[in-house]
Amino acid sequence: MINLDARYHHYLNGKTKFCINDVCESVLGYGWTDDGKNIIGYYVQTENRRLFYDLDEKFIYMKEMVSI
Repeated sequence: MINLDARYHHYLNGKTKFCINDVCESVLGYGWTDDGKNIIGYYVQTENRRLFYDLDEKFIYMKEMVSI
């Protein structure tokens, strides 16, 4: 199992930015995704995006977050 804290916790202090496609943002959180029965991957929540990965740490898709 991937240790999300070891991989992403240092981003939460705001000093280190998470960069993807030359866009760097602060990480607001991260967690696991499931299919209702099993953990199937994880996500990383940034200021404007939620990035989804599978358990092999391969990027699956990105969801733009809309602020109201």
